[in-house]
Amino acid sequence: MPSSTQRPDPPYRRIAAEFRARILAGDLRPGDRMPSIRQIAQRRGVAVATATKVMAALRDEGLVEAKVGAGTVVSARAGHRQPAGPATSPRPRQAGVPKRALRREHVLRAAIAIADTEGLDAVSMRRLAAELGVGPMSLYRHVAHKDELVTQMVDEVFGGQELPTPGPEGWRAKLELISRRQWELGRRHLWLPRAVSFTRPLLVPNMMAHTEWTLRALDGLGLPMATRIREALTLHALVVTVALSMADELEAEQETGVTLTGWWLAQRERADELLGSGRFPLLATVSEETVSDLDGLFEYSLARHLDGFAAMVEGGSRTRS
Repeated sequence: MPSSTQRPDPPYRRIAAEFRARILAGDLRPGDRMPSIRQIAQRRGVAVATATKVMAALRDEGLVEAKVGAGTVVSARAGHRQPAGPATSPRPRQAGVPKRALRREHVLRAAIAIADTEGLDAVSMRRLAAELGVGPMSLYRHVAHKDELVTQMVDEVFGGQELPTPGPEGWRAKLELISRRQWELGRRHLWLPRAVSFTRPLLVPNMMAHTEWTLRALDGLGLPMATRIREALTLHALVVTVALSMADELEAEQETGVTLTGWWLAQRERADELLGSGRFPLLATVSEETVSDLDGLFEYSLARHLDGFAAMVEGGSRTRS
């Protein structure tokens, strides 16, 4: 007889088992979109960490996979799978990354790839170990915990962006260059803006090199260092603010399955009602494309900010002379 003291399965195993049964029964077909981690947490009343374990377990079994721009979907291989064992069964190690050859760059590249595809919340030591086909303890030789992992990911990403020495002629051209390089990073790695802080900055060499380059770009203007560092932070804040909107949009598409175009179409009746009322004659002349053009918003914000900074520099120069 089974023991009356036998503990029930953890919540993530029970939830994973339900999804597994639906996939193997054909209720969820290959290519069907899975609920996001946030949706699982909200609908099942569990923590985000528990929902993350659910998706990791299904992914380890090969039942689901990540698709860029679509979130997590049922794997094409799932239709040919037989019922699997426990959701915690480890995935076979990938032949391309033998355990003894695992190096820091393998760990960081795999973590960055997960974050690029699924977001920063999907990055965990367990998930990363499964992706690399190693035991979780193998990772602790390279990173102590997730916070350290994210810090090293940021350093790795910034290190891939080479900055010219000395750069283009003139302080404005230099500030435009560094801002656009950081904008490229934010567009390529949508998790990046959420990983940086202004009050508790990450002390990593490659990111610090960007700040140092910006400060050097302002040499010869007669500005105090406090002004120069605030200018560097302001430029970075400008990039981060717009990049966060881009990240939020992609996350919304993955969670709802509705593109921005589809969202605007769904809002058409309400928008026509408001804009046709005559209360907002100026807003009525603005096109949807202008509102949703984040690249255009970034370029406009950068140009107008630098116009104002140039006026401050000229004013200070006249005062000194």
